[in-house]
Amino acid sequence: MKTIKTTFFLLSLTLLFCCTTKKELPVLFQLPKKLKEVSGITTSDNGKSLWVIEDSGNENKVYQLDREGAIQHTVTVGNATNTDWEDLTMDEHKNMYIGDFGNNDNTRKDLVIYKVNAADLAQPEANSSASIHFSYPEQKAFPPKKTELWYDVEGFFIWKDNFYLFTKNRSKGFDGTTLLYRVPNKAGNHKAELLGSFKTCDIYNHCAVTSAAISPDGKQMVLLSHTKVWLFEDFKNDDFFNGKVTRLELNHMSQKEAITFTDKDTLIIADEKVKKNGGKVYEVAIKTLKTKS
Repeated sequence: MKTIKTTFFLLSLTLLFCCTTKKELPVLFQLPKKLKEVSGITTSDNGKSLWVIEDSGNENKVYQLDREGAIQHTVTVGNATNTDWEDLTMDEHKNMYIGDFGNNDNTRKDLVIYKVNAADLAQPEANSSASIHFSYPEQKAFPPKKTELWYDVEGFFIWKDNFYLFTKNRSKGFDGTTLLYRVPNKAGNHKAELLGSFKTCDIYNHCAVTSAAISPDGKQMVLLSHTKVWLFEDFKNDDFFNGKVTRLELNHMSQKEAITFTDKDTLIIADEKVKKNGGKVYEVAIKTLKTKS
């Protein structure tokens, strides 16, 4: 009888550990109360500092956080309006780029990426040093048909002096398709170049793309949704979608809006505060996500 009880106890512990591990997404810190709608995140100083922005309805500010979630520095970005800031990225010289391309209704004609020079990020106020305006040549109507609402973007990154934008599909009859566009890192007006498409999955709340990032070595790329990460590897040049793809289950539902790499092995994810859910920053190893998926 004692042996049976011991076996049952050990089995129960194993099941509890297994299930708990599967459900947990490791929390790095709780975001400050004032940052309820974080929509973009990037890192500097080898991951020691995190930079975040908020989306439409919030100020034209960038916030620097330490790894415990305390706001260390705030930069007000001059001559840059927060119409709908949706993602954040840094180049190899630590210049920052803010994607003002949120476009829920697919009606905007003022899509823009703002650049803030690295040296200016130490100041409390910094004017945008460049504005990269762009449009989608394939979009002919504002808004298009409800079955062709392809032109909202919440995720991008910079790589080899080009921006790569991944659309958030808002079309009726959602099938998970995200479009990949390329925009040059040059001030002025540009027509975004359509490079390809990828189907995530067909349940909107689980499959719509809300952020994107590329690893520091340029060998891995990720797309984020509220519950999943798609990891792309072994691609050639910027043909990301023809690389090896792995769907990583986060086993966690929240309004996740931002993702970045701290290094080639580790991801940082942020979600918005919705009632009592979210408002956190998570740090997780890619290896761990591969094990869980």
